Amino acid sequence: MIPPRPAELCRQLLAALEASEGRRKRRKRDTTPDAIGLAIKRDLLDRAVAADPDPDQFEAWLLEQCAAAGPAEGGMRAMALSIFEEWRLALGAGSFRDWLAQGAPSDDASREI
Repeated sequence: MIPPRPAELCRQLLAALEASEGRRKRRKRDTTPDAIGLAIKRDLLDRAVAADPDPDQFEAWLLEQCAAAGPAEGGMRAMALSIFEEWRLALGAGSFRDWLAQGAPSDDASREI
């Protein structure tokens, strides 16, 4: 199997973030930290789509983004790790790749708040 390009997978992960945003908005507690994390993740995914690093350089690219974050490295590192774990899952699990390719369908993404 030829691994998908990071940009392709990250584009699909951006669609999956919509479900997370839907769940976050329905929570009764203060979700400000969740919103910050999702914003960091969305920014990293957008940058990965634009940069389209080679599959074998994706981990190094993510580390470079963390190093460039300066004082915000902690949150960036957490989101980079999440993206890298999803990347690894996509490489090994055809069902996850298929779900992403279908637009990451989720009832949470389309529910009204």
